[in-house]
Amino acid sequence: MPELAIAGGAAVRAEPYPEWPHGDDEDVAAVEEVVRGGRWGGFPEPGPKAAAFEEAFAAYQGARYGVLMANGTVTMEVALKALGIGWGDEVIIPALTFAATVYAPIAAGALPVIVDVTPETWTIDPALVETAITPRTRAIMPVHLGHQMADMDRLMEIARSHSLAVVEDCAHAHGQRWNGEGAGCIGDFGSFSHQSSKIMTAGEGGSLLTNDERLAGLAHSIIDCGRPKDDAEKEYTFGANYRLGELQAALLTVAMRRFPEQQARRAELGSYFERLATQIPGIRVMPHDPRITRWSFYRYVLAIDPELFAGRTNQVVCDALEAEGVGAWTGYEPMSNYDLFQPSLSRLPVAVEHAERLDPSRMSFPVAEAAGLRESVYIDENVFRSDHAGVEQAVAALAKIQRNAAELPGG
Repeated sequence: MPELAIAGGAAVRAEPYPEWPHGDDEDVAAVEEVVRGGRWGGFPEPGPKAAAFEEAFAAYQGARYGVLMANGTVTMEVALKALGIGWGDEVIIPALTFAATVYAPIAAGALPVIVDVTPETWTIDPALVETAITPRTRAIMPVHLGHQMADMDRLMEIARSHSLAVVEDCAHAHGQRWNGEGAGCIGDFGSFSHQSSKIMTAGEGGSLLTNDERLAGLAHSIIDCGRPKDDAEKEYTFGANYRLGELQAALLTVAMRRFPEQQARRAELGSYFERLATQIPGIRVMPHDPRITRWSFYRYVLAIDPELFAGRTNQVVCDALEAEGVGAWTGYEPMSNYDLFQPSLSRLPVAVEHAERLDPSRMSFPVAEAAGLRESVYIDENVFRSDHAGVEQAVAALAKIQRNAAELPGG
């Protein structure tokens, strides 16, 4: 009689974890107010709901300014353009991240220089960042991945010593703080996503945070077709319509009000999960860095040792977790082997000019490759909005799969 649900046994958890996105009458009322008010779009920019969210979110993270826009991809492109980064420049990014991180420099006209990640956190390796700096380097784009943050102490030290800008990719890091400073408030810009799976969502949308008034004004201008935002209304940019409508901004104002309670819940249950999961053979828990002083995360990332899972890799383990009633995902593929990173399919100038340097077959990132292709398991965030019993069931499912790994498909 098989034990694993994927092999025909009984699942550890039959009841679904809490749904996401979470919506209720408060969301309906917020959208209805906008619909009845008649101002649906984002022009003039920013709309009143967008401005209210920008102010609230920036204050929560600890930034002076927020800029709400269409999504969390254009945020990074806009940030680079506001910083004056473009043709002939280089931007250093990690090898383990979503395709948007590598797309943004290319869209802005700059060359992404990709470096490997650390084995401890799977975030960008500061030592490799330093060796990748050339006279053309203009910025570093660290990614705060899963439940971790990049080593912002070391990265800011490197950036300052080489006069480089820093654009934090915070798509996973709403609410995080590093040594008391909010994620997205440490570098020149912080980029956040509000896409459906993210922990502060309106279905789509993105935010930039900054402490620099002029950079904020330039970002506002770029997303509003280049219209000037300075007091004299004379400082134009070459922009496009990247505005977000008021309907989604209204949903974000509701999400912002809910968020502190959700963050506290995730942090409590995430710590409980860390304590329990360390006891499972073949599981490497990556405790969050103690310099993270307010912990808030997209998904909890852990590593499996395939040898202790009967030679199976992360995709098989994630499939088995799903069958046990626990949502899981393998995470991002490395840039050297990633279906969404194929620059040869583009005629953008950077992709054409630097075809050889951007050829994934010429790239090698040993840590990112081991993580993305064999080891990484991202546990869904809704486990950490359930309760202690829900966390215990997730841990029980992992232990059950490891104990009965011989039943997994692919043997």
